[in-house]
Amino acid sequence: MAEKQYDWSAIAKNPKFVELHHKKAAFLFGWWIFSLIFYFLLPIGAAYAPGLFKIKIIGVINFGYLFALSQFLVSWGISLYYARVAERDFDRLTRELVDELHL
Repeated sequence: MAEKQYDWSAIAKNPKFVELHHKKAAFLFGWWIFSLIFYFLLPIGAAYAPGLFKIKIIGVINFGYLFALSQFLVSWGISLYYARVAERDFDRLTRELVDELHL
């Protein structure tokens, strides 16, 4: 069985592919910047604002512990949000592109 050859340069120039690539890049770059800042707030905050991180919230649990735990929760939230956006927008654009190019 012969393998199908694709014109990748034509696919890359297709307006639907360009839109898909732009939307995906903008989404990922924005959340990457947010994640980077949020991640580095923990070590920077612990180093430069240790008093803030020592504030007791519930019993022996302080703000520092809660902030560290929130990094896991925020990561999961971002991944769930990405899955929803990918299913709603990126997958739709991909299906439209594939249908248009008859791949």
